[in-house]
Amino acid sequence: MEIKKVSEGSALTVYISGRLDAVTALELDKNLSASLASVTDLTVDLADLEYISSAGLRTLLKMQKRMDRQGAMRIRNIRDNVREVLDMTGFANFLTIDEDKKTKFSVSF
Repeated sequence: MEIKKVSEGSALTVYISGRLDAVTALELDKNLSASLASVTDLTVDLADLEYISSAGLRTLLKMQKRMDRQGAMRIRNIRDNVREVLDMTGFANFLTIDEDKKTKFSVSF
């Protein structure tokens, strides 16, 4: 897993790539714990996330709960296979997900 953080004032965008599993979820949690202290707007970009396990889901939920107390969090650019896991587990109901408007309103002929 690779984590890239881009900070702009109290806004932080986190790009996660690779696999978010039991080992890497701990790494993400430790990496972001200190970074979120002054953040009020967190965006998590999952465009390059290939796999997510239950430990990864738990970490995302923990981040969402923290940001609900101190600001806002949104998840964007979710791959189909990761989105399927979020939907099947019900986590899509608890996480704030920015829908891709291109996909949402696209028409095929």
